[in-house]
Amino acid sequence: MLQNRVDPLGHLIRTEARGQWMGNRGCIHDAHQQIVRPFRLKAWLICLLEFKGRKRNVMTEGQYTELFFLDEATAFAAGHRPCFECRRQDHIRFRRYWLKGNPGYGFTERTSIQQIDFILHEERMDPRGSKITFKEKAASLPDGTFILLDNVPFLLWKKRLYKWTSSGYENGGGVADEQIMTLLTPRSTVNTFKAGYKPQVHTSVAVPDSSEG
Repeated sequence: MLQNRVDPLGHLIRTEARGQWMGNRGCIHDAHQQIVRPFRLKAWLICLLEFKGRKRNVMTEGQYTELFFLDEATAFAAGHRPCFECRRQDHIRFRRYWLKGNPGYGFTERTSIQQIDFILHEERMDPRGSKITFKEKAASLPDGTFILLDNVPFLLWKKRLYKWTSSGYENGGGVADEQIMTLLTPRSTVNTFKAGYKPQVHTSVAVPDSSEG
């Protein structure tokens, strides 16, 4: 079992559960398919599981390390963003809402994605490699944000908390608007959600409302 599944804290774990997205941080494994570094590139991507019929042998020596995520919300919490090649429209949409949600940087449509990647890298981990968190009131948080309660990651979705597991979510109950939350999702990504980007979530949470359509 390979160590190539990503949890909301950005850790690489081993699990038999399959993910709904692939991604990478560059080549971070050795010739024996062992993880030897947390990242190689500052561009941490979220990719499609299948693209143009391409076939890859997972963790081929010298090639980028294929990583997998339960859902897009998990990938965002870990510090990833949509790939330009296989998810061009999502990439463009993410970039547009990132710029809208983070005007304080003074970036424009001409700003390169590398500059956004630099911001995301500064927000995802400190110089020692530890996950960076910040605090905010629950009332201001958008759907798809991950928080940390008692060192356990929970997804906030429609004013309810869902405990993350490698195979899906467990209902964790409601949340008070005034409650101060410790956030795992990087600050600028949370702002991107506030501006209008809606992350995909696993079907154990995203159950359609029978009253709609």
